[in-house]
Amino acid sequence: MRRMNLQQRMRLLFATLMMFALVAMPFASFAKQGISGGQDKQSSPKNTKIKGKAPVNKDVLKVTLPKPYEATLKNGLTVLILPNSKLPTVSLQLQITGAGDLYDPKDLPGLASLTAQMLREGTKTRTGSEISAAIDEIGAGLGASASFGSQGAAISASGLSDSFDALLDYMSDILLNPVFPEKELARITTNQKIQLQNFRTNPGFLANERFSKAIYGDHPAAVSGTTVAALEKITPTMLKEFRDNHYFAGNAILAISGDVDPKVIMPKIEKAFGSWQKGTPAEMKWPEPPTPNKVKIYLVDRPNSVQTDLTLGNLAISRTSPDYIPLVVMNRVVGGGSTARLFTNLREDKGYTYGAYSSFVALRYAGTWSANSQVRTDVTEGSMKEFMYELNRIRDEKVSVKELEEVKRSLIASFALSLESPDSLLRNAILLKLYPSLPANYWDTYTDQIAAVTADDVQRVAKKYVGVDHMTIVAVGDASKIKDILAKYGEVEVYNTDGVKIGG
Repeated sequence: MRRMNLQQRMRLLFATLMMFALVAMPFASFAKQGISGGQDKQSSPKNTKIKGKAPVNKDVLKVTLPKPYEATLKNGLTVLILPNSKLPTVSLQLQITGAGDLYDPKDLPGLASLTAQMLREGTKTRTGSEISAAIDEIGAGLGASASFGSQGAAISASGLSDSFDALLDYMSDILLNPVFPEKELARITTNQKIQLQNFRTNPGFLANERFSKAIYGDHPAAVSGTTVAALEKITPTMLKEFRDNHYFAGNAILAISGDVDPKVIMPKIEKAFGSWQKGTPAEMKWPEPPTPNKVKIYLVDRPNSVQTDLTLGNLAISRTSPDYIPLVVMNRVVGGGSTARLFTNLREDKGYTYGAYSSFVALRYAGTWSANSQVRTDVTEGSMKEFMYELNRIRDEKVSVKELEEVKRSLIASFALSLESPDSLLRNAILLKLYPSLPANYWDTYTDQIAAVTADDVQRVAKKYVGVDHMTIVAVGDASKIKDILAKYGEVEVYNTDGVKIGG
């Protein structure tokens, strides 16, 4: 591999700095094959008032977004290419549906994640160390992942555009020729066992684990992490079998953005991936999540904890639901940022916490909507009161015209900023491929859809998905101090940090 001269190193430094602004979403996010109605966690000065805001103008962003070049290889691999010559960089993302942790055997949680992680650890002609050294020398990045709750796996690569041939070569090599060396598997599983011990001390992990299990029951989305028992069972043969049975070109999308010419790189793509098996993974039928008819409270006891980690939420919608856009708006009103109601109430007004937010995830299956915060133990009671106040308020009272217009303006502005990034545009195109039932002009009309949401729409989806009478509430904290407080809202089940139920 050739070494870079001074001019090339300067270009790399410049490109690296600029790519912080343009870098693609972490590939694990797309492996979930959904989109999150998350939150903006930037804080704003208390009592700040912004004057002279312009009203929402539906005509401002009526544009036809650039469409990527699209092709399909003979083996079914979909290729999307969005050229952009502003910077001498390129990013590649390979999304493989059917290879995520939703497909793990029940006794081997984490098999899909480990399979993806091990792709980079050696091929038929290169060791993992050789791959790492070569990627580092050209100043590039290469990785693979599959996340829990995901239907897909992903391989991602990025670097200077003159490294495209090398990136394509390494990406196809780890995909098509992995050997899953036993020594590297032992090293990674040992590290993961240590991580599992650390997770058991992390209240955020404990809250997510308990919330996922409560919401999804026997559905595989209930699993949020691997286990020591699974790690001790998994062998290189199992990893190879999972890769052979789930990694197929017919269920994959290769998306490329950057300083490239489709006519030049398409023959290279065909050569690199043309031998990949088309295939189809086995169709999976998962049990439906439980339908709660009352509030259930799950308390994970962390003795002497100085904070209570609170999560309140419900099962919500899939990505193709017609309620998606209204739920985006409703979520932003309640807790989707540092100017939303939860943040203003619990932080700015009450001083209970550094931040309080809400978010939702919409996937191929129904995701969740939830509100959360980490509060001081001594204000757990007040925090629960304010959470319930805000969740009831969004259901019982129509949002004001002023607040609604400000929220919609914020969402439209955020979308407009995202269009400055070629990678954002490409992610939008990928999403339409992952969800073909969405209309082809979905993103061209996105701002119109946001602007059209009414106060009635917001209240309707709030009543439908903010189920205060059958909500799942998870608290991680000192049970001796907060159990009686939580019991005012419903039946409380107590668990230790190992996930074992305490008492009856």
